[in-house]
Amino acid sequence: MKDKIVIGLILSIMISSCSSDNKTTKEAVKWPDATAPVAELIPHNRIIHGDTVSDPYYWMIDYFKKGPDSSKVISYLDAENKYYEAMMKDTEPFQDLLFKEMKGRIKEADESVPYLKNGYYYYQRTDEGKQYYKLCRKKGSLEAPEEILLDVDKLAEGFPYYALGGASVSPDNKLLAYSVDTVSRREYVIHIKNLETGELLKDKIIRTSGPAVWASDNKTIFYTSKNPVTLLSEKIKRHTLGTASESDAVVYEEKDNTNYIGVSKSKNDKYILIYSGGTLSSETRYIKADEPNTDFKVFQPRMKNVLYDVTPLEDKFLIVTNDNAQNFKVMETPLDKTGKENWKEFIPHRADVLVEGIDEFANYIAIAERKQGLTQLAIRNLKDNSQHYLDFGEAAYTVYPSTNAEYNTDTLRYGYTSLVTPSSTFAYNMKTKDKNLLKQQEVVGGYDQENYVTERVMAKVTDGTEVPISIVYKKGIKKDGSAPLLLYAYGSYGSSMDPSFSSSRLSLLDRGFIYAIAHIRGGEEMGRQWYEDGKMMKKINTFTDFIDCGKYLIAKNFTAKEHLYANGGSAGGLLMGAVINMAPEIWNGVIAQVPFVDVVNTMLDESIPLTTNEYDEWGNPNNKDAYDYMKSYSPYENIEAKEYPNLLVTTGLHDSQVQYFEPAKWVAKLRATKKGSNVILLKTDMDYGHGGASGRFDFLKDVALNYAFLFKLEGITK
Repeated sequence: MKDKIVIGLILSIMISSCSSDNKTTKEAVKWPDATAPVAELIPHNRIIHGDTVSDPYYWMIDYFKKGPDSSKVISYLDAENKYYEAMMKDTEPFQDLLFKEMKGRIKEADESVPYLKNGYYYYQRTDEGKQYYKLCRKKGSLEAPEEILLDVDKLAEGFPYYALGGASVSPDNKLLAYSVDTVSRREYVIHIKNLETGELLKDKIIRTSGPAVWASDNKTIFYTSKNPVTLLSEKIKRHTLGTASESDAVVYEEKDNTNYIGVSKSKNDKYILIYSGGTLSSETRYIKADEPNTDFKVFQPRMKNVLYDVTPLEDKFLIVTNDNAQNFKVMETPLDKTGKENWKEFIPHRADVLVEGIDEFANYIAIAERKQGLTQLAIRNLKDNSQHYLDFGEAAYTVYPSTNAEYNTDTLRYGYTSLVTPSSTFAYNMKTKDKNLLKQQEVVGGYDQENYVTERVMAKVTDGTEVPISIVYKKGIKKDGSAPLLLYAYGSYGSSMDPSFSSSRLSLLDRGFIYAIAHIRGGEEMGRQWYEDGKMMKKINTFTDFIDCGKYLIAKNFTAKEHLYANGGSAGGLLMGAVINMAPEIWNGVIAQVPFVDVVNTMLDESIPLTTNEYDEWGNPNNKDAYDYMKSYSPYENIEAKEYPNLLVTTGLHDSQVQYFEPAKWVAKLRATKKGSNVILLKTDMDYGHGGASGRFDFLKDVALNYAFLFKLEGITK
């Protein structure tokens, strides 16, 4: 299900590599003689719209409903883990080698690029051998003494999982509000630290979405409160330091359970903003940051099928909206007249350019755009409205505004990466147009970009649409169909899977694999229509696009079906489940991570986190037309007695986005129904949730497992 925070992590986990020197004639895979678990069948029927569906694995939801009392569920997941361990036992030395190889490319003692905010330079620093980091600052100058605000390595001791959900310093620089999740359910506890004494205040706020926003008085914070059952973000609350959090005032309560809500502060520090939005419409409320006890005003009441996002400047508000502008436009309105009737066009709508957002400064704005599937940055001078674009030179790349905490500056920081270019941070003077590379990701042991090739091709799919594919491989790979290829995609929520560098992927490329990203519909790579054509009652386009991209890569001799692999996570796991039902014959192996595969049952159960938030993405199956359409593609509903590719499925017991029982039920039903001898493995992490391990090295163990699975299927052993 929806998970924009985790998509990048899942992508890095999936991104893989291999060495033509190691390739030999492919032989049949030899698997250990282990017996797969057989899940118990307990009668259960789903009856709705006059349709009765048998679901004998429904009992696997018990742990979610009942908690630790569900010993049967835990026993089954343990049995699946033992089976996967037995089947992959012979790869363990190789997994260890891969882990050490990938970890060895990471610069362990490192430091982020410092940024200036309210008189202090802030940065993160990592130490040799440590999983986490230190959050630090220096006053006034980078030559000043270092102050460690949070030692996350120390805080995480004793926890199998530890994640910060946000850290914000009070306007007077004396207090730090930070939030922690130690369960991996994305339910954060907010703490307040006195930065002068190092002591924690007694204030403790539970069940939040993470970030806390300071008012100007240094004693009031706003935060998002979650429903403890559904984990929906339901209320924005106001907390005064020194008071009991149980008495915190509710300043906004969302009545539409299909919307997500959040609270933020404008970059110029003058406004507190509450955002409520779904897939189709949104609404913003605001107050002045120095008047925290006033009532929030509605900027513009929500409008049907209209999204808008507000950016305060010194003399006006800018609004990015799709009101009569499918690819979005930018409007302006006076500070004291915010209703739509006062909006005037600032940047017009363009049919070929998607406006993704703006980053504001005192004299400029940086506009993140997308054209012909590629990201771009435009700089507009607020004094004379002149505009220019930054120039980049690769066929497939990603550019984005980086950390820009300063408002009164002419310098924009932006990030740049591609499939062959390590992540880079640049400083760009918007006035002089000079740019300076501040930092590029270091690959320990050396990395020569010239040894790798990146391409961007267009695959014509079933309905004649051309879908971009970004490709990377090591020089020397022959395009004769003999190379193994891993094809990745996501294809939901309008989330664009832009090409980026991964040092761990080198372990795949160096062993002869080609890696490709299919920019299928359901994402927003080619504009808003690209998303609209891959959601709701057009969701099937997402799946056929991916299948056709696989067939294109075979037809162009990048690979052959006996060497073609697919990978996707979360909603991308739904993609994996759908394509192996629709075209199982073209994939030799598939990795489905935290896969959303039981679409109908999940979307019918409003007690499951995020279900109601997803209606605008998938439809509401309480409506018969949506039910019938979902049922036609839901992976769990459409398993048949036929041969499926080899399958590695991963999940987390504490997953808050896609509950563990979806992949567990799916695997059980696949095994009981399929034909042939291809294996199906299920690995459940009993400590983690949707994003996997929290440490900067531990996640590489999952990458190593994924690679080892692919290498085993290819007969690559070193």
